[in-house]
Formats: sequence, C-alpha cells, structure tokens
Amino acid sequence: MYQESSFNSRYQKKNINMEKVVVAYSGGLDTSYCVKYLQNELKLEVHTALVNTGGFSADELEAVEKKAYEMGVVSHTNKNILEKYYNNAIKYMVFGNVLKNNTYPLSVSAERVFQAIEVVNYAKKIGAKYIAHGSTGAGNDQVRFDMIFQTLAPEIEIITPIRDLKLSRQEEIEYLKNCGVDYPWEKAKYSINKGIWGTSVGGVETLTSHQAIPDEAYPSQLEKTEPLDVKLHFKNGEFVGFNDVFDTPVNNILKLEAIASKYAIGRDIHVGDTIVGIKGRVAFEAAAAIVTIKAHHLLEKHVLSKWQQNLKDQLGNWYGMLLHDGQYFEPVLRNIEAFLTDSQKTVTGEVYVTLKPYHFSLNGIASKHDLMKSKFGEYGETNKAWTADDAKGFIKILGTANKIYHSVNSEL
Repeated sequence: MYQESSFNSRYQKKNINMEKVVVAYSGGLDTSYCVKYLQNELKLEVHTALVNTGGFSADELEAVEKKAYEMGVVSHTNKNILEKYYNNAIKYMVFGNVLKNNTYPLSVSAERVFQAIEVVNYAKKIGAKYIAHGSTGAGNDQVRFDMIFQTLAPEIEIITPIRDLKLSRQEEIEYLKNCGVDYPWEKAKYSINKGIWGTSVGGVETLTSHQAIPDEAYPSQLEKTEPLDVKLHFKNGEFVGFNDVFDTPVNNILKLEAIASKYAIGRDIHVGDTIVGIKGRVAFEAAAAIVTIKAHHLLEKHVLSKWQQNLKDQLGNWYGMLLHDGQYFEPVLRNIEAFLTDSQKTVTGEVYVTLKPYHFSLNGIASKHDLMKSKFGEYGETNKAWTADDAKGFIKILGTANKIYHSVNSEL
C-alpha cells in the first residue's frame, strides 16, 4: 500500500500546486503509477510524453495515448525519433561493431539517452517545472535519465516516485486500483522493452545466475525453418540495401528484422556490470542488430588493415561502455565518432548471409576494396611478391628480439 514518505513531505512543503510535470511515459505499470501519484499526492498538472524508438506500432501508440487521457493527463505527445536515433547512435554502434561484453548490442541501453533528450525538449516547450520517470533505484535507467535531465535542464527538478518510495509491483497495482485504474497488470509476467535495435526481456529467471528465459517469453517466436539466403549492402559502413533493394538504413533494419525474427535469431542473455555497481542479467532478442553487426564486421575484416581493425576494436568497446553508462554528452564520444566515421571509407560491398532457425551463417563478401584480391599472393598457396630467400631473411629478422631475450635470460 502507498505510504507517506519524506519524499512526499519534502515536495508538499513547496508551493507546487498545479505546476506542470512531464512524465516519461510508456503506458506500463511504473509510469502509470507515476501519473496518478503526481496528480493525487503532489497535486501537479501532469503531461505525458512517449518517445518511440521503434518499439510501438501506430495502433499501440494510439492505445497508449488513449490510456494516458483516461488517466486524466492534461496533454500527451507521441514522438517518433527513429531517424534521429539511427543517425546519432545506431550508425556508430554499427561502425564500432558494438556488443557489450561481446554479447549485447545495447538494445535498450542506448535508446534511453535519446528518449530522455526528447522528454527534456518537450518539458522546456510547455514550460514544465518538473520531469518524472518510473525508474527504480536499483537499475541503469535511473542514471541515464537523471544524467541527461541534469545536463540539459538543470533548472528542471526530477521526481522519481518508484525510486524514492521503494515500491513493490504489488503496491503499485493496489494504489492504482484504489485510484480507479484497473488494468490487467498481473498478467505481465515478463518485463518487455522493445526498440528498433532489439528487445530486452526480464523475469524471475534473470534475477538468478543459472535459469534461462523460457522460449515462450520471447516476443518473436520461431515461424520459419527453411534456410533463407539474404544479401546486405553496405556503403561507407552504412546498411544501405537489402536483397538488391536500396533504402534508408532504418528501413533496411526494419525489413531485416521482419524476416530474421521469424527464425528466432539473436536471442541471448547478457551478464554485465551495471552503472550502479552490481551485476545484472537481462535476456534479449535482436535479430536485425546482431546480423547487421556481424555482417558489417565480416566486411571490415576483408577491407581494413590489421591496425585499423585493432584500434577500432578498442574504440568501439569504449564507445559502447560510455553510451551504455549514459555518458552520451562526454566529449570523447564525438572524438570516437569522428574516428569511426573516417575508418569506414572503404567499408563498401555486399555480405551474403544464410538465415536458419535460431542462428545464421556468414557466407562471404564482395567488395572492390577486398584486400584478399591482392596481386601479392594467396594465403597458404603462392607468393608472388617475394622469393624464398626474402621470406627466410624476414623471418630471421622478425625473430631477433625473441632470440636476444632468451639468450640473455637463459637461466630463468
């Protein structure tokens, strides 16, 4: 049940009657609780904003808007930012082949930053004094939202009822029922967060270290079993075409997702260090993201030098870590983006992929920049640019440092 807290008292001491607050709204349990709490307990004029990064269809957006108005909000806005999200984040995550802990394509992590930016912009537009979100005190999203809000709008105060009141899911449900809001919240056994770059799935299993998420918990189920060959076209590192049809990268990602998700590709469980210092597990499915990153990486192996790839691996890893931790406005990210963009000058060509149930295979590439098409030799077969004596001399010099070390330290 709802209990009075120092949080509530702190705000009641201020004269905030009917001041405007914008809630970062999804239509789910936590943000719905925030709406009624802010209306009833803090007496605020509540406005809601849903920022769509690919997780909502047109019908779903309409349903969420209807729910918001049924709950008594003064205004609601749906903001679609797919192109902006791609151009400012996904593009660089592809350039950097970003997979957190070699597993997770930052499906939800990255989009929170851009959702927060849009909520701030809306709050400024309507002159809101407060911004609220439904994050708990034990997760990453509270950090991402708060950091963006504090950076872009230090004058706007942040309200976080779920975090401050330490509410359980059942307490939220009971409070909403007492407010006359009775949706079937109990049926949502798993927490699902969907976006263009993947869907996270959380449940009781991910709170353990050994249990797997059951197959039926994943939103996309296996529908296709016959292998399917597809072709991804890249130009300067961007996914510009799919199966010989050229379109925007966003549309190509959506097309690939529509096909690859039917093979239940891209499922895994990510284990990592949260921003707040504890270990965490989250299941996810990200068919288009995983296939795109792996296809792009294969193309890079053919067209980039050894040292380009080596440095890119390091910077891509740093980029992913900083973006995951909500550090989007850290200046070094702009520096890394500049490097990643420059590195993609020769990353142009086609990648051939076969989709299969639960996995896929990378078959090969075709590119005018393919460094395997060299006049100098074929690995393990013939050398055309040097003689046998050249090879022997090179190997002798290459081994000199090792010979010196072991000669000097022979007694170790």
